[in-house]
Amino acid sequence: MWTDAEAYELYIGRWGRLAARKFVTWLAPPSNLKWLDVGCGTGALGEAILGTSPESVTAVDRSESYLQLADKMLAGTGVRFTIGDAQDLQFPDGAFDVVASASMLNFLADPSLAAKEMCRVTRPRGQVAAYIWDYAEGMQFLRAIWSVAFKLDPNAIRHDEGYRSPIRSVDDMEKLFAACGLDQIETRKIQIPTRFADFDAYWQPFLGAQGTVSSYVCRLDAQLRQELREGVRRTIPTASDGSISLTAQALAVRGRCP
Repeated sequence: MWTDAEAYELYIGRWGRLAARKFVTWLAPPSNLKWLDVGCGTGALGEAILGTSPESVTAVDRSESYLQLADKMLAGTGVRFTIGDAQDLQFPDGAFDVVASASMLNFLADPSLAAKEMCRVTRPRGQVAAYIWDYAEGMQFLRAIWSVAFKLDPNAIRHDEGYRSPIRSVDDMEKLFAACGLDQIETRKIQIPTRFADFDAYWQPFLGAQGTVSSYVCRLDAQLRQELREGVRRTIPTASDGSISLTAQALAVRGRCP
């Protein structure tokens, strides 16, 4: 699923850039810190981190395609990109002042292992933070797909991150961080607007096979995909000019290493 970075950017990466800015503003970090961006994807969080005037930014992801696009988009900024696994970070203990991740933890086989690794490589009293998309309740532009898919396809629910993910609420995020021994834990919901010029602009990103909903849409046979498309088109709120204005919500958590 994670092979086409440009398709991902059109599908949801662009919205992650808006969420990342609000996320980093909430963290309110001082300048000149050493950052690690875990599961950096196409560089949304790294771009926001650069606005804090960091001492350094290291970004890790397991997808070479995504790293290549992130490196291209942040060329000349000094961000260091490297292939790596969030569940087995190849850095020494306490190597960073802030370790953060965006839109990643809920896609891992063992998110608790990744959270522990993030804590391990953070210095004492350093900050660990993360956000994920609120697939269960807060992603209106995705829920519009599922609300129709559930009526057409009895197997659709098996693909919905809002049902199958082990992390689906700010309470889940808080428990994840508490289990790692972090203190001063705080959570927040971050909402951003997602506006599309017309229905075609809304639908096209779901044909890139990147991300859960997009991959589901692309697995359907042509007839069922067309039925899904028309069902969503009929039900999605549309303005008089044809535009579609919805919202996306992220679930954020932060804490301090002991």
